[in-house]
Amino acid sequence: MSFPEQLRARIGRVGVWSGQFDFSPAPVVRDAAREVQDLGYGALWTGEAVGREVLTAAHLMLAATDSLVVATGIANIWARDALAMAAGQLAVGEAFPGRFVLGIGVSHKPLLDVRGQDYGRPLSFMRDYLAGMDHGYDVYRAAPPAPQPPRVLAALGPKMLELARDRADGAHTYFVPPEHTAKAREILGPGKLLAPEQVCVLSSDPSVAREIARRHTGSYLRLANYTNNLARFGFTDSDFADGGNDRLVDTICAWGDVDAVASRVKAHLDAGADHVAVQVLVDDRRGLPRKEWAELAPALLAL
Repeated sequence: MSFPEQLRARIGRVGVWSGQFDFSPAPVVRDAAREVQDLGYGALWTGEAVGREVLTAAHLMLAATDSLVVATGIANIWARDALAMAAGQLAVGEAFPGRFVLGIGVSHKPLLDVRGQDYGRPLSFMRDYLAGMDHGYDVYRAAPPAPQPPRVLAALGPKMLELARDRADGAHTYFVPPEHTAKAREILGPGKLLAPEQVCVLSSDPSVAREIARRHTGSYLRLANYTNNLARFGFTDSDFADGGNDRLVDTICAWGDVDAVASRVKAHLDAGADHVAVQVLVDDRRGLPRKEWAELAPALLAL
């Protein structure tokens, strides 16, 4: 079995994505990670903003489970130098063989402002950063992992997707419709992992679902990387106003019953995704959607 096939088999076709773990204490995070594992999901994705350091968070989840793959979606490349990122990747991968996926990304200007750093030229910085990580692999003197954990890039535009194709094991895309997944697969080619995130709300009431979804879209539409990407698919400033109009909200967020969510996930898979990381939104903005993970699991894991 080739490395891409091993990676696809390891993480399965559907996983869970959540940015809500930062709002729960460590014992709750451990319990929730075990629950995701026991439900049968292939991977658990967690991000990095101004909460827990993400490699530490990944270690917390991995230590609480025995078969679940944990993936960073994403580790911010401005938060640690390339040697530190490579060392962290290898150390976590050695401790938990075959269970860690490092997703890295350039983040967003407002999050760099919080750090007092200049966003500069993110594509060039990423290219140089990957070279630095490769050097880090060469000089790493601790016990090596077997296998080496994969490295995927947060990628939206064509140039970053090309870099993911040429210098990484694939791409983790976020805030994208299935049409973007099809384009990303075209750029990546058949041999690289493509793992989009898909956000959803389990409610068939349009007003309730869109209210919850719009809180989510509104926060991301303030970030130019996402609006620039959606503009490639025909969205304009009028679609982005006030947290997004209904067309935009419905494009980004799958809402309705279990079948409606499963249908959107299948659309990504049909468009070329290897794995879809499903992010469930609930009314409690800091709550973990544990009931919804359980409700969705039978349908999603049957895809």
